[in-house]
Amino acid sequence: MHYDEIVAASDKVADANGWRPLHTPKNLTMALSVEVAELARLLQWRDDRGIEDLMESPQAGAVAAELADIQMYLCKLCTSLGVDLERALRDKVAANRVRFLPPASIPE
Repeated sequence: MHYDEIVAASDKVADANGWRPLHTPKNLTMALSVEVAELARLLQWRDDRGIEDLMESPQAGAVAAELADIQMYLCKLCTSLGVDLERALRDKVAANRVRFLPPASIPE
């Protein structure tokens, strides 16, 4: 799904349930942190092999669902704050290139 489709789908559910007034930056940030914690709970105490096994099991869908929740809340938070996430990502990738790559590997 494209960013705008994610936000529209989330807004449709929020509007149908009267939740839109609750979608403040603070509440969206808290909801995002809860979803990240739910993902962490699924991965907690597993080593790399254990995570590989998890992702080959029926529980892999739970991991995917938590990642989707994270993406939805992140998109809603960006919209709420007026942040252009695509621009922010491009800017961050460019800054990381300068910060972490040797100068000879950075394209002119």
